[in-house]
Amino acid sequence: MLYELRLYYVNPGKMPALQARFRDTTMGFFEKHGIKSVAYWTNTVGGRSDEFVYIVAFDSMAHRERAWGTFQADPAWHAARAATEADGPLVHHIENRFLTPTDFSPLR
Repeated sequence: MLYELRLYYVNPGKMPALQARFRDTTMGFFEKHGIKSVAYWTNTVGGRSDEFVYIVAFDSMAHRERAWGTFQADPAWHAARAATEADGPLVHHIENRFLTPTDFSPLR
């Protein structure tokens, strides 16, 4: 299993809109395109207040490339994203990392 950690740095005042987009729209598109949601977080103590962090999972890097490719090419996703950004972009910077569980990790 390949885990992708994604960190979104959210524009001021846009965190509620980003969370609503994930809750109401993005997660459905992820499911449609074979992107498995693992978990979503915001910082409660420590870290940056503008960080939205999540992990998605794939069977392999090839699966990841196919899934993100079809997701990013989906015209319905582009329309939904545009609708949620009518008042400006929600995110100003994205980082991602690929994680592989250790042989002793409870999550595999």
